[in-house]
Amino acid sequence: MKDLLKDFKIGLIMTASLALILCGIYPAMVWGIGQAGFKANADGSLVSSQGRTVGSELIAQPFSGPAYFHPRPSAVDYNAEASGASNLGPLSKKLSDSVAARVRAYRAENGLKPEAVVPADAVTASGSGLDPHISLANARLQLARVAAARGLGEQSVAQLMARCTEGRQLGVLGEERVNVLKLNLALDGLTK
Repeated sequence: MKDLLKDFKIGLIMTASLALILCGIYPAMVWGIGQAGFKANADGSLVSSQGRTVGSELIAQPFSGPAYFHPRPSAVDYNAEASGASNLGPLSKKLSDSVAARVRAYRAENGLKPEAVVPADAVTASGSGLDPHISLANARLQLARVAAARGLGEQSVAQLMARCTEGRQLGVLGEERVNVLKLNLALDGLTK
């Protein structure tokens, strides 16, 4: 019985010690390092405009109308609480019909010919439904529409687009991409 109480006491001390370390000290250290060395990232990569937070550069927002660049379609209507894909497979008729409808709408909205190639990211939702970036090809096809709707020269919009273009991660991963929120905010700042 004496050994059982001794083992119970050791187990209790170990459980309390590990709980303190893993649930208190370690998270506090990680938070402190994040705040000290990576504050903007640790706080959610928030984007501000005119002194107020308007979103995160990591989460897509819906933009509509001809004066804005449009993000990738979202299977969750840009709701971060319900992040996820449609889970429709490549042989799904519902998926192929919705993509075909998006292709037609994209061509019409951007004044493209019926045979114009439409980038995949313009008509398919990302895995999370919240991808904040579009490809350069997608942005270039939207450029003329946005410039005309805002009464700006295409060169001015192209320069802003270049400033909101992010390179490959670590120089080799992925493709160059445009952050839609940053670009649309820059455009709003230019035309207000």
